[in-house]
Amino acid sequence: MQFSEYQTAALRTGRGKDAKDELVHLVLGLVGEAGEIAEKFKKWVRDLDSDESRIDRADITKELGDVLWYVAVLADYLDINLDDVATKNIAKLADRQKRGAIKGSGDDR
Repeated sequence: MQFSEYQTAALRTGRGKDAKDELVHLVLGLVGEAGEIAEKFKKWVRDLDSDESRIDRADITKELGDVLWYVAVLADYLDINLDDVATKNIAKLADRQKRGAIKGSGDDR
């Protein structure tokens, strides 16, 4: 599945750009879903001794799907094509790698 196909499919289950406070809803939803992933890994560290064989990959896959949904719908809300996001991100990372700037911090390194 291409990112643009996923984005189109995701929009079928969204509320639409005209929904009250939709932008805030999408941003908070994205952060909330990412937080759910962090919470699962916190419990993995706390309760499962960080044993990678005990990661519930099926559950993480579901949560990553929720994050992806919010990314796709938020991007559409802002008139950004998800294929463009993916393409530009890979180009940015390839450029950083070529310049030896993968490590470090800052968006414009």
